[in-house]
Amino acid sequence: MQNNKRLTALDLTIGSIFIALMTVGANITSIAPFMVIGGVPITLQTFFAILTGLILGSRLGAISMLVYMLLGLAGAPIFAQFKGGASTLISPTFGFIVSFIVIAYVAGKLIEKKQSFSMYITAALIAMVINYLLGANWMYAAYMFWFDAPEGFSYQLVWYWLAVPLPKDIVLSIGAGIFAHRLEKSFISKSMFRNQHNQNAA
Repeated sequence: MQNNKRLTALDLTIGSIFIALMTVGANITSIAPFMVIGGVPITLQTFFAILTGLILGSRLGAISMLVYMLLGLAGAPIFAQFKGGASTLISPTFGFIVSFIVIAYVAGKLIEKKQSFSMYITAALIAMVINYLLGANWMYAAYMFWFDAPEGFSYQLVWYWLAVPLPKDIVLSIGAGIFAHRLEKSFISKSMFRNQHNQNAA
């Protein structure tokens, strides 16, 4: 059996669906500005980024999140609070956007090695930790080197800010793992499409 590395029309269609879900998740709280804590919008992006990796796999999941990022940087208003454009690169929260590519890849790679219920939950939580680590360190660097930091700013303050959405993201990450596992068990997942594609390419 040969592995076809090219993206198919089915891959592109499924990837586009998850890019659209990321856009919705990024802006689901835009009607509630008070839910922006310390410059960090309370969104569903982490949930959908993890779900993308768990369902689409490491390769297509990471590519989908990369396209999401590039579309936003090109000016499409698909980031949190309907923001977009190259200026987002210097935003204190851009590290979270970069992390979506990484966590989709990591979550997908872990599931490709073992597709048990516990692995789905573990992969989702590991991905969430990576999301927070990359996001927190980017934010700290941004405020230290190129953004005006608020009075009394410190690395500890960054984590105080992130403690607000953390419980929500823990619950949603576990939920993403459960949901993706149920999809896998019911054969409505990217792995099924991947197997069909490989058989056709053999």
